[in-house]
Amino acid sequence: MLWVAFAQGQSIQRAEPLHWWVGMHNPELQIVLYGSDIGDCEVKLPKAGMQLKKVQQVENSNYLFLDVEILGNAQAGTYPIELYKKGKKVLTRDYVLKDRDKNLVKAQGVNAADLIYLIMPDRFANGDPSNDSVKGLRETAVNRDSMYYRHGGDLQGIINNLDYLEDLGVTALWMTPVLTNDMPQASYHGYANTENYEIDPRFGTVDTYRELGKELHKRDMKLVHDVVPNHVGLHHWTVIDRPSSDWLHEWDTFTQTTYKDQTMFDPYGTQADKDLMEKGWFVRTMPDLNHQNEKMQKYITQSHIWWIEEAGVDGFRIDTYPYNDLAFMGQWTDAIRSEYPNFSFFGETWVSSVPNQAYFLGGKKVGQDVDTNLEGVTDFQLTYAIGDALNLEKDGANRLYSTLSGDYLYPNPLANVIFLDNHDKDRFFSTVGEDLEKYKSAFSWLLTYRGIPQMYYGAEILMKNFSRPDGLVRDDFKGGFPGDEVNKFTAEGRTESENDMFNHVRTLAQYRKQTAALQDGKLLHYVPQNDVYVYFRYNEKQKVMVVMNCNDEQQDVALARFDEGIGQSRQMRNILTDESLDLPESIALKSKQTLVFELK
Repeated sequence: MLWVAFAQGQSIQRAEPLHWWVGMHNPELQIVLYGSDIGDCEVKLPKAGMQLKKVQQVENSNYLFLDVEILGNAQAGTYPIELYKKGKKVLTRDYVLKDRDKNLVKAQGVNAADLIYLIMPDRFANGDPSNDSVKGLRETAVNRDSMYYRHGGDLQGIINNLDYLEDLGVTALWMTPVLTNDMPQASYHGYANTENYEIDPRFGTVDTYRELGKELHKRDMKLVHDVVPNHVGLHHWTVIDRPSSDWLHEWDTFTQTTYKDQTMFDPYGTQADKDLMEKGWFVRTMPDLNHQNEKMQKYITQSHIWWIEEAGVDGFRIDTYPYNDLAFMGQWTDAIRSEYPNFSFFGETWVSSVPNQAYFLGGKKVGQDVDTNLEGVTDFQLTYAIGDALNLEKDGANRLYSTLSGDYLYPNPLANVIFLDNHDKDRFFSTVGEDLEKYKSAFSWLLTYRGIPQMYYGAEILMKNFSRPDGLVRDDFKGGFPGDEVNKFTAEGRTESENDMFNHVRTLAQYRKQTAALQDGKLLHYVPQNDVYVYFRYNEKQKVMVVMNCNDEQQDVALARFDEGIGQSRQMRNILTDESLDLPESIALKSKQTLVFELK
């Protein structure tokens, strides 16, 4: 940080946001100044173009909150912030306004035409071993033999393997949070950030992150940024030295959230129970941010806008969405959309039913008190349903049918993100007992159903294991780390069954990229019979039929019942084998097999 001190013992240690831009839609900016005993200083902005509207002092004398306006005639450059005591200038901090980078692709939005690939950066690939351990941080150990230590994966490792993802058919990359997580334990996962404007140095730098965005965009791929508005890490600098007593949700003794999302919409519930859910800390190491504090609101919102403009982010995945103040989240979404109209959001809603999920979406379709303006959720209900469809002894197909039938509760079902597994859940290959036919069926479903499909790193090469008790779902992608004996990024490094699965996913993903009917097309499905589920995706020019056998036995499926979906089609092509044939009277499916046909 650049600072100039004119009085002994005083300095401006921080100014956040680190910089800003001229020409933004919203000209208002909150600058947080942090330094020893600066709270009673008078502030002046002597250079034209950045006008001081208000100086806000807080309980902690180490903070000043400046409300400024970037005037229409402002030019990119350095703007001094001068601090005075008793009429004497004691400190100066230069603040930088930049021109917006017109060549930087950003804010494209993620939609149902995309396939999202989720990566834990620490576990995917190590492209720069020199940053594996960084002196001065609270956790410096690197131990690939433990799930709870850092392994050394980084942003450069991901950049080095983007061709692999492009070949697989991926169109959007979501990484678990990449901001500095200076926590003494389990800092690898990123969900307890201690800085808002810094990439964790063990992952790289802001420049590395920006380069990742550019490399993705060169390949017509998108960058999804994982944001955590609800909480920060216990060692976040504003927690170590709080600006005010209402910066966090504070309790007389440690109070954890109840994780009871129902309290947010229960018509008979108590305010006390709602407060415990929303204002309780997620865990002891993750303080809950007070969204009712206006300074906090601006601090959070500006930091997220900053990453879009700085690094070319296209969409946000929002962590622990139900635990946030929903009124604030609606305002937050509006503020971002006012700058970037095409930007997209999907919120993590790990809840227990379709109505519970729908409550957190925008549109007020289920009687919400506020409009969150959220367009999509992580569709846990369909995750549960596909597991049941492939594992239940009977009536599994009906779980998918019944769950999808609740789509009328969603403002836009196509904006929901569907998935088989993620960094918190059991690997789906293990969920289906490492049954390859079931697993192929799951991916055939994932890449042909409605919504935005998301897959977890390594799913395409049969990575397995359960989330409890050892967190083995966060294992390394073999071949991404120096010294690995095999390289799963190459066909030569994969086993026969791994290549079989990789090619299954790749074929469907690449087909999906070229098939609008599987992106934003309509969906028609039939009530399952004999535990066979049939659905169609279609538009005016294309039609795809998917037949899923959820039985433990082979089924011969007569097609006459599906005339409404088949229409005038007289030929069909098996997408996975590329075999074409005249429309038969029936189709034979093996146990747990799913077939995907293009109709002509």
